[in-house]
Amino acid sequence: QAQFVESGGDLVQPGGSLTLSCAGAGSSVSAEIMTWHRQAPGKAREWIATLFPGGATFYADSVKGRFAVSRNEDKNTMYLQLNDLTPEDTATYYCQQHGTTAWGQGTQVTVLS
Repeated sequence: QAQFVESGGDLVQPGGSLTLSCAGAGSSVSAEIMTWHRQAPGKAREWIATLFPGGATFYADSVKGRFAVSRNEDKNTMYLQLNDLTPEDTATYYCQQHGTTAWGQGTQVTVLS
């Protein structure tokens, strides 16, 4: 089962930025389609971004233009750059290899209101 470890979450002010990391723990972030998701308190988990092996990216409308996904193959790590954060971005953020069911522990992003 693919395994990844998320990190980088923090408490930030509105308008702030963060970079989240998704490190492959025995699984490659480059060979398969990778996705980012988030789950806000009391809400269902939602997809927010996809990174294809060839580099193409897709984003949910809620984050398009503010978030950017990338990867470093040498570090076997995928990143999610979060910009212009709002309180509505407060959530636990997860990465996942597309087509798998395993979830990591996630990383908490809290945007002050």
